[in-house]
Amino acid sequence: MAGIDLSLLAGYQAALAQKAQVGQLRRCRELVWTPEAGPMAVRVEGQPAINFSSNDYLGWARHPRLQAAAVQAVEQFGTGSTASRLIGGTNPLVLALESKLAAFKHAEAALVFNSGYQANVAILQAILGPDDYVFADRLNHASLIDGCLLSKAHWSRYRHLDLGHLAEKLAKAPAEARKWVITDSVFSMDGDYPDLKALVDVAERYGALVMVDEAHATGLFGHGGAGLCQQFGVSDRVALQMGTFSKALGGSGAYVAGPQVLIDWLVNQARGFIYSTAQSPTVLGASLAALDLLQEEPVWRERLWRNVRTLEQAVRAHGLQDWIPLPLKSAIVPVLIGDSVRTVAMSEALLAAGYFVQGIRPPTVPPKTARLRIALSAAHTEAQIESLCAALATLLRVT
Repeated sequence: MAGIDLSLLAGYQAALAQKAQVGQLRRCRELVWTPEAGPMAVRVEGQPAINFSSNDYLGWARHPRLQAAAVQAVEQFGTGSTASRLIGGTNPLVLALESKLAAFKHAEAALVFNSGYQANVAILQAILGPDDYVFADRLNHASLIDGCLLSKAHWSRYRHLDLGHLAEKLAKAPAEARKWVITDSVFSMDGDYPDLKALVDVAERYGALVMVDEAHATGLFGHGGAGLCQQFGVSDRVALQMGTFSKALGGSGAYVAGPQVLIDWLVNQARGFIYSTAQSPTVLGASLAALDLLQEEPVWRERLWRNVRTLEQAVRAHGLQDWIPLPLKSAIVPVLIGDSVRTVAMSEALLAAGYFVQGIRPPTVPPKTARLRIALSAAHTEAQIESLCAALATLLRVT
């Protein structure tokens, strides 16, 4: 066979070379967990390290209770759901999970999706139309941005956490138009979050509905880990709350909770839900166990927040405030470098020293704001956190 004419791919190769030159080339790296070597121990392409890049905020991805629930589910229901939800993939596990999620989020109903990205794109395409107006925080997750773009609604972005700017934009929208405000709760690359009560107040003043992505807040904030909407007391004023199981809850998949009418609308209109095979019983079983564990063992959240305070103290002790903004607001801690090439070099130097901290570069973050992204877990030890800061202090001052 003659094969593909490789000259037709030259443009792709040239673009990849350009990304490499400016420190923005990405690749997947093999990571193997090695719990026998200690808490959060991994091997990254063979290099032993402590993982500070995992979103496993409560350290549950290998929790025996979640593993046992997954095994029990696969033994009872098999390895696959066999169909999409509307064709034949709605088993008792997913119905039980959605009922439990609705209670957890103090909502009328909930719906489960296969991933956070799929959920956000599917939800926004379904609830927004070409005559609607949507207003999004400038640093919203890519899935929220893509959902707004694909919806064909009139959309614009307000300055990060700037509710005055949001109000200005809402005031210019047609009074009779349907309006939505879309925001992350905890922002995935900065670790900060909006005053959700003030945000909802602004939205209601202009007759807008609100959707909040609680992916990085679920399990960590609010009573029982219900999220920032609960913590700010606005659960009943937010139309849709999305969240994931793939971070603090140690599993996989996502959900959305809200009024029954909106959940019914999504079942009928959300293409990412309608045309995707349902989650496997294994994943559903682990998710059910995670929601129970969240209520029964609050000690994991307490450990996580204790580690956040430990890192904050270590940042001050090592004089890292120029790179790490204080006070810390969540388990996500950016180390602001600026230059992409230097960020990659810093990440590699830390790995060689025994710490896996991924570098985050544009377009994931705005130009000239490349950073290392530390993600804390309840499973980290105080010694690991303090030694990471010591290593960071040395590298930042010599590179």
